[in-house]
Amino acid sequence: MGALLELLPELLRGALLTLEVTVMAAAVALVLAFAIALARLGHSALLRVAATVYVEILRGTSALVQLFYLFFILPLAGITLDPVATAVIGLGLNFSAYGSEIVRGAILAIEPGQWEAARALNLSRLRTLRHVILPQAVIIMLPSFGNQLVELLKATSLVSLITLTDLTFAGSRLITATGRPDAVWSLVLVFYFVMAFPLSRMTRRLERRLTPFRAGAR
Repeated sequence: MGALLELLPELLRGALLTLEVTVMAAAVALVLAFAIALARLGHSALLRVAATVYVEILRGTSALVQLFYLFFILPLAGITLDPVATAVIGLGLNFSAYGSEIVRGAILAIEPGQWEAARALNLSRLRTLRHVILPQAVIIMLPSFGNQLVELLKATSLVSLITLTDLTFAGSRLITATGRPDAVWSLVLVFYFVMAFPLSRMTRRLERRLTPFRAGAR
């Protein structure tokens, strides 16, 4: 037991970095997801094509390769990012492509008649989105966004390959130092679960809070 307790400080430092990258990458992904989805639904053909190419490239290539490209290839062009910035931007870009499809699907799920009713009330497209469409679409997005947030948390294990001492890398170092892969990986699994479970619960609580009429049905 004492040996396991000695492993905790190193794993805690790795877990804190994992959470830091998760939160910052999630913020980047969320902003870009809405921007890309709205571009794909907009009237500009150029923006629609550009946004579609963005989504297809990022969804069609490996997140790990994207991180390697940012970390190892961009410096050849004179653009150098520190490991944390690389992790946040790389994972944020990758997950924004998936998130944009969640946003786009949720907006398209709203009845077309609501757009027509808003036009009849002389509301602009922007005001219709802000006051009519998005409040309803966000509720539809929440379960999928919750899943994406947990997936993002787990995907941070990739950043160990660009020199960041996240939870996974901290576990690997401790195995080398202690020769106890069973104990170390068991603790790493517990740490990931302890971080992921509250994220899932938080999303579900938020969904229930925004949809009180559904709460009694659950």
